[in-house]
Amino acid sequence: MKIKVCGLRQQGNIEQVVALQPNFIGFIFYDKSPRFVGEELDEEYIRSIPQNIKKVGVFVNANPGHILNMVKKYDLQYVQLHGNEIPDICRSIRQKGVSVIKAFSIDEKFNFAMLNNYKSFCDLFLFDTKGDQPGGNGTAFDWKLLGKYDNEKPFLLSGGIGLENIEEIITLSQTLPIYGIDVNSKFETEPGVKDIAKLEELFSLLRVKEQEEAEA
Repeated sequence: MKIKVCGLRQQGNIEQVVALQPNFIGFIFYDKSPRFVGEELDEEYIRSIPQNIKKVGVFVNANPGHILNMVKKYDLQYVQLHGNEIPDICRSIRQKGVSVIKAFSIDEKFNFAMLNNYKSFCDLFLFDTKGDQPGGNGTAFDWKLLGKYDNEKPFLLSGGIGLENIEEIITLSQTLPIYGIDVNSKFETEPGVKDIAKLEELFSLLRVKEQEEAEA
């Protein structure tokens, strides 16, 4: 189970999260988000983050030119498209050698069949809760809806993930291609600042689980 920690922007806090060795680390380039990076990111430091931690830029209906400029500036390996981007946008970014995560907001009306239009142009899907904001709403959708997912494309699960529902996700992962989890607001002391103690608990919980499974 991969771990993506999203919504970082403060230098000291980023360094603490990097020390935990997540699989992905996410920076939000959407100016209406309370976790918008603004001018806060230290370009040189972000570029120097070890390659085994994949850097993800999160964008909402942004101009592809702007996205690619940010990819170049911070040496991002992944772009997460969290708006209403059409498959063509995913394709054009991926053709530039950037991995694409396409996020979808899930509720009971979501049509999983439309994912077929995207799957050739994305590396991963991300399923988040449909809410007032494009992401970071802090609530989980009804994960039973994932029973309708009939695609082989692996996905990240997002939305309201906290220490209290990790066991449920581990159980889900036995029947669904859950590539990893995307954590954000439930692991914060304030928007954009991660609670390191809580993250440490999450990491040790998942890594102990992995160890047990490896030995089983």
